[in-house]
Amino acid sequence: MSNQRQFCTFLLDGLFFGVEVHKVQEVIRYQEMTRVPLASQVIQGLINLRGQIVTAIDLRHRLELRQRPQGVQPMNVVVRTDDGPTSLLVDSIGDVLEVSDELFERPPETLRGVARELIRGAYKLRDRLLLVLDVDRTVQLSAARST
Repeated sequence: MSNQRQFCTFLLDGLFFGVEVHKVQEVIRYQEMTRVPLASQVIQGLINLRGQIVTAIDLRHRLELRQRPQGVQPMNVVVRTDDGPTSLLVDSIGDVLEVSDELFERPPETLRGVARELIRGAYKLRDRLLLVLDVDRTVQLSAARST
């Protein structure tokens, strides 16, 4: 019998991503942010989450995707990391999906650049691929380019 895994899913530039449910603290609507002078462009800013200061990472920029269209507000997927919560800014939130390990494959060959390093693999679903984001690597900003 195969193992089942649960993923919190979201869309980013038309791509379908998932992070393991146990890594997700919460999902919240857009929050006003405070810019961080001289920070990497990957860091969109800081948000106040019930008194806790949380770094918000622009996932489009981190994965070297196109910029979010003007006037479109992202959603926050707040993930748990060793350094505390971090917000990943995504286009829209999907559902929690349970998938079988039998459907898992290595990252698609079409992935290039930093995305190849940050995506663990993909689950072949009936109508699309679920790209599994490596949360720990994604939030390691020392590895992110400062441009």
